[in-house]
Amino acid sequence: MHLLTVKAFAKINLGLLITGKRPDGYHTLETIFAPINWYDTIEFSDSELISMSCSNIDLPVDDNNLCIKAAKSLQQFAGIQKGIAMTLHKEVPFGAGLGGGSSDAATVLRVLNDLWQVNASPTELHALAVKLGADVPYFLAMKGLAYARGIGDELDDLGLTLPYYIVTVFPEEHISTVWAYKNFYPCFDRELPDLKTLASELCRSGNKEGFPAFENDFEPAVFDHFPAVRLVKSTLLEGGSIFASLSGSGSAVFGLFEREAEAVTAMKRLPETYRLSFTPPGFAMVQ
Repeated sequence: MHLLTVKAFAKINLGLLITGKRPDGYHTLETIFAPINWYDTIEFSDSELISMSCSNIDLPVDDNNLCIKAAKSLQQFAGIQKGIAMTLHKEVPFGAGLGGGSSDAATVLRVLNDLWQVNASPTELHALAVKLGADVPYFLAMKGLAYARGIGDELDDLGLTLPYYIVTVFPEEHISTVWAYKNFYPCFDRELPDLKTLASELCRSGNKEGFPAFENDFEPAVFDHFPAVRLVKSTLLEGGSIFASLSGSGSAVFGLFEREAEAVTAMKRLPETYRLSFTPPGFAMVQ
């Protein structure tokens, strides 16, 4: 029996500063997460076993899939044997730095916590989310902008949304997070900007002076190795974007626009083969 269908929204990073490397190999960072109107859809149906199918045949649907991992982690936490059949309609490109897989996993945790009547607390769900991936806690608990530090798992809800039209572009290049962390150019000894305050000023008063601080430390290396990605950013800026940047570890690039007409025109300047997303001002995730 079909139980429900849920949207799993993606994100962009407004600034991503890699601040150091921990003894366990994880890098520490600071970033601002912002939701965009690009989403996967997950259907949940009754089943005695945990299983899934996916519209994209390139994605595994075995124990390596984050949705399966999320369901099994909650099952193990609760000490139950309940099952679920999941159908993932994949729209958010992977290898794009948009957190699609993390959002899917967070959605599974949140939905199954209710369907299975586990009633795990937000703190308990957060602990499960961190083990699945650094971005998963954001999608689990937030709806709008959030400041993140640590490995991306220490979150402050800013209670804000971006006052701009957002055009997000996937230039058909898949960049793995592993590659990005191996190839970025470290700069750990600099003075860090206050991303949290700058993001708040940007949203509350429209102060654009802070935009230069929202650098993405993956961008120089990605642009050096993937010139098509660099070209997307320049195309968005030439099209009237007031700020454009790589998202996450790439390859997606986003541009912020003050006027809808400019955003639409900029989208038309991009290759027809590129997948695009359009997000209105004030967008927040519905959970």
